[in-house]
Amino acid sequence: MAKKDKVYFASDFHLGSPSHDESIEREKKICQWLDSISDDAKEIYLVGDIFDFWFEYKMVIPKGFERLKGKLANFTDQGIKIHFFPGNHDLWTFGYLEKELGLIVHKKPLITKIGDKTFYICHGDGLGNTDLKYKFLKSIFSSPICQWLFSKINPNTGIKLAQTWSKLSRKKGGQFNKEDLRKSLVKYSKEILTNNDINYFIFGHIHEPIEIELSKKSKYINLGDWITHFSYLEFHKSTLLFKYF
Repeated sequence: MAKKDKVYFASDFHLGSPSHDESIEREKKICQWLDSISDDAKEIYLVGDIFDFWFEYKMVIPKGFERLKGKLANFTDQGIKIHFFPGNHDLWTFGYLEKELGLIVHKKPLITKIGDKTFYICHGDGLGNTDLKYKFLKSIFSSPICQWLFSKINPNTGIKLAQTWSKLSRKKGGQFNKEDLRKSLVKYSKEILTNNDINYFIFGHIHEPIEIELSKKSKYINLGDWITHFSYLEFHKSTLLFKYF
């Protein structure tokens, strides 16, 4: 058997968008990828927007994508650590993913040592000093009062409302400019570097595979997505590589 000593990073599956049928095909491909790395994966970092919408009601979760949920539970049962970072589309997690699937959920940026390298990991939305409109919206979505109020809406109505909001946002071209956000995240990473020794900044959110050298020992990396790029990172023995499935 292969030695389980590799660490993988992926983000922006957006299961649920733009349609159920397209998402099912994407989910099957994601599960094929997970099967392909199951023999050597030690840890997997899912860096946000795995689901295009996620909200845990007290007794209800959004239906669908059971293949992925089952696969993740099977991996954690085998001892493979799976880290989940809520993105701007799936930030409403309240314990289900930990209790039922065994995921490790990080609601704040994570600085962690993997092998001999130090990583800074988060989805990437709401960081830096740009897009004040989005930051205001996120503060509303993150408000316990607003979350409580949303939980009182019938799940059929609440989920339909969220899906409609997401579709309208996409028709308008999304809520952010990718180039401006990339510049903002690079600037943000350089500011973090002034007080921390970070080898790799790992972000999602932008949907473009990007690798930028910040210094001789540090890089900014955006993971891409699984809608058009099917990109991910593999870390093994001090080497971090972009790969495509």
